[in-house]
Amino acid sequence: MTAPLTPPHQPPPHDSSWPPPYPSAASAASGAADDASPDVATELRQGAVVLLGVMVAGVVLGLLWLWLAPRIPLISDGKAVFLKETEGESAVGADGTFTLLALALGALSAAIVFWCTRRHGGIAVVVGLALGGLLGSLLGWGIGTLLGPTHDVVAHARAVGEGVVFDAPLELGAHGALLAWPVAAMIVHLGLTALFAPRDPEPEWDLYGPPSPPPPHGD
Repeated sequence: MTAPLTPPHQPPPHDSSWPPPYPSAASAASGAADDASPDVATELRQGAVVLLGVMVAGVVLGLLWLWLAPRIPLISDGKAVFLKETEGESAVGADGTFTLLALALGALSAAIVFWCTRRHGGIAVVVGLALGGLLGSLLGWGIGTLLGPTHDVVAHARAVGEGVVFDAPLELGAHGALLAWPVAAMIVHLGLTALFAPRDPEPEWDLYGPPSPPPPHGD
């Protein structure tokens, strides 16, 4: 009677290293995702870039608002300044134009930010998008009112003369319109993330456990 032999190329039956561990596909994918995800410093840097880029786009909002907003005609009789059209709705039209432009730019900026950061975007990018939209609205408001007709209505009326129609200053009556850009950007970005963002792989469950080592052979 001979002692049991251990087959070649096979560890002893009580070796804890057998069977060798094999990482599952889910753990491998999770590790790859962790390696691909940016660190905190990179996320903050991306958020700052998004904030600055979206805020600078407020210049476009201000110029478009100045170009497209309806004017409020004024006229002077030499003693006072009056509205030329008392039934006009130009002031409401200016607010509506600003709101529509801000909504369009909010949706466009969210789409661009999502496209550029769809695989590495974090909470800093979303915060940068929202704050950039708010600052861009403030910047556009300031540019539109600064480059528009002067706010010194009395001096303007004296300069153009009695009975001459001139434009009133471009003003934003409904300050809630400043929130149109960030709100639109958040809604569009959330929708794009829900529809097109890459999904995490589902974990694969090993129902059978690791394979058991073969029994020792003996005569």
